[in-house]
Amino acid sequence: MTLLLILLVGGILGWLASILMRTDAQQGIFLNVVVGIVGALIAGFIITPLIGGAPITSGSFDLMSLISSFLGAVVLLAIVNLFRRGSVR
Repeated sequence: MTLLLILLVGGILGWLASILMRTDAQQGIFLNVVVGIVGALIAGFIITPLIGGAPITSGSFDLMSLISSFLGAVVLLAIVNLFRRGSVR
């Protein structure tokens, strides 16, 4: 059940991050889920120790973990855009 929640929340966070970074038209549902999950992993290693909380990959679904996972997805999309286009946006 936790894996299903991680996929669902990761997909929603990846979709919201792609809207913020203006890459939604280039991505499909599957890539949004991947961006959300990988963004949550990035958040678990980089962002969560800085702001506190636990990543959603550990099964914690509080506000701090959702915000850090969203920030991780945004950071991931910024890095991808930097290599793909030469600019963050």
